[in-house]
Amino acid sequence: MSPMQMLLAALGHGFNGGTLKFTAGDEAWMLGHGEPVADIKMRDASVLRDILMRPSLRFGETYMEGDWEPGEGGLQRALEVGVKFEEDLEHRLKGHQVRALLGQMMEVNNPLASQKNVEHHYNLDAELYRYFLDEGMFYSCAYFERPDMTLEQAQQAKCALIARKLNLKPGMRVLDIGCGWGGLAIHLATHHGVHVTGITLSSEQLAVAQASIEKLGLTGSIEFRLEDYRKTVGEFDAIVSVGMFEHVGRPQYRTFFKRVRELLKQDGTALIHTIGRLTPPGAGNAWIRKYIFPGGYIPAASEMTRVVEASDLLMTDLEIWRLHYAETLAEWNRRFQRTREHFHDKLGERFCRMWEFYLVACESAFRWGGLCVFHLQLTKELERLPLTRNYLYEDAG
Repeated sequence: MSPMQMLLAALGHGFNGGTLKFTAGDEAWMLGHGEPVADIKMRDASVLRDILMRPSLRFGETYMEGDWEPGEGGLQRALEVGVKFEEDLEHRLKGHQVRALLGQMMEVNNPLASQKNVEHHYNLDAELYRYFLDEGMFYSCAYFERPDMTLEQAQQAKCALIARKLNLKPGMRVLDIGCGWGGLAIHLATHHGVHVTGITLSSEQLAVAQASIEKLGLTGSIEFRLEDYRKTVGEFDAIVSVGMFEHVGRPQYRTFFKRVRELLKQDGTALIHTIGRLTPPGAGNAWIRKYIFPGGYIPAASEMTRVVEASDLLMTDLEIWRLHYAETLAEWNRRFQRTREHFHDKLGERFCRMWEFYLVACESAFRWGGLCVFHLQLTKELERLPLTRNYLYEDAG
């Protein structure tokens, strides 16, 4: 057995969730045991040595650099096994809690750092996002009430469910923290007669959102601002945040929920929609943190609820969406692949490989790596909402 294979055997000892087969010319090395088997066809053996120096970062980077290609089963099979192995390794290696604590040092997101981190991902040309998102440009998990739903229908179903969870009435004032390109604000104002204030840290998103409401004649019902949630003032009947909490960072959790409490009226309702983990707190993925969401962190439920309990807010409902984001990401990737040539012409092959690795890795994490979506509903008054959950579904189409 070669020294390289001995190292892989030690790393993969006890892991039975699949096999990564690394090949370079006539040489082959195996990591893990069982099905599925994912083939990694490398430029040469030095690629494997490079990956093993820091797997969670270099596996993605070497793919971006064109140093390896997936075999049968494609990138998804390679990342299915890779995600399962990373989860297994996280549990087996001593010191993962220490790494999780050290990770918080990279999540100290003051207002300046927060804006820089958001701009890193969201200030790409909005036209590029239009190529793979739905018509409303929702860049968050859709809600597939029925398996035959299109992405557009599932995103609208998500908006409708959020509106029911906020228990909206015409004339209410709603704050949308992290409003993106404005799709949710437009839905709530159009379908529920509320006034929405949307805040974002992306100047690119702000420009698109403002242009949309001007085109739709909704400037009297919706206001968008380039603003940090820590600077917002006023009182709101409802507060919603979709896909933004992942960018807050653990050191700011107390501040975030304190601001929700301060901005929410006494009889108001808040809904926090965030990616979460079904596993205990962890360190996060180094590649995602570097290339996709710097400063971000995916919370465990315990990390959120502990802070909520100390915030004088009442947790009135916690719903867990299991595979909805996997389906959303799969559709985004299908649309991205159909228009990949356009991305290649605009941003180059390295960007395309980065983006497809991101989409497939995230889909794999939701299918096999313990990620989910949390819907955390909050109020200040115990009797604010109906006694049963029937109101969440009785008006659903």
